[in-house]
Amino acid sequence: MNTLTDNTTFDLESSSLREVNRALHAPGVSGAKTILHPRGAHALAAGVNAELQITIEGHVGYYAAGMNQQAAITIAGNAGVGVAENMMSGSVRVSGNASQSAGATAHGGLLVIEGDAAARCGISMKGVDIVVGGSVGHMSAFMAQAGRLVVRGDAGEALGDSIYETRIYVRGSVTSLGADCTSKEMRPEHHQELAELLASAGYPEDDTSAYTRYGSARQLYHFTVDNADSY
Repeated sequence: MNTLTDNTTFDLESSSLREVNRALHAPGVSGAKTILHPRGAHALAAGVNAELQITIEGHVGYYAAGMNQQAAITIAGNAGVGVAENMMSGSVRVSGNASQSAGATAHGGLLVIEGDAAARCGISMKGVDIVVGGSVGHMSAFMAQAGRLVVRGDAGEALGDSIYETRIYVRGSVTSLGADCTSKEMRPEHHQELAELLASAGYPEDDTSAYTRYGSARQLYHFTVDNADSY
């Protein structure tokens, strides 16, 4: 079978993780790929750089779909630490829950988590769009630099701590805001932006007026001794 261009199914009961990842990285690879029995494998479908449609049927471990470029990856299960870490483009969808640091340092693309995301979701995000169908844990969007984080549920402690220019939209309650993060006015352009993000993630029915926008108060961009206790 030509695994480069055919619609191909891999089974991790009979193939090794290295063999599957090597096939996904092969020059000229294209088409749709299905991966069966992942059983919590780490770094599955990491570093893909091709316009593939990849479906992983089950739970994955650490750093699944990390460094993704171009591919549309669906994880039909839960994801461990660092799903879509450092993603550059393409999309990653998790049908279940995600552990810590989902979308960490990601520069682009769209990450959708249909369930909950644990602590530090979107930490140091640099341009990615993240939409969480449920709630996020503490320190989410810590030092987030660019991009958008949408939370349809609640947010834990220290949301947006030391945030830069990332925009955060939360529909539910926020336990506490981190240093230099504040609530902001929802202007018409923000309603439009949020509606487009929700539609792209599969939630077009949400009323954007139910969301609160959060962002940087821009008081900690430059260190001054008067603000030392805030860091």
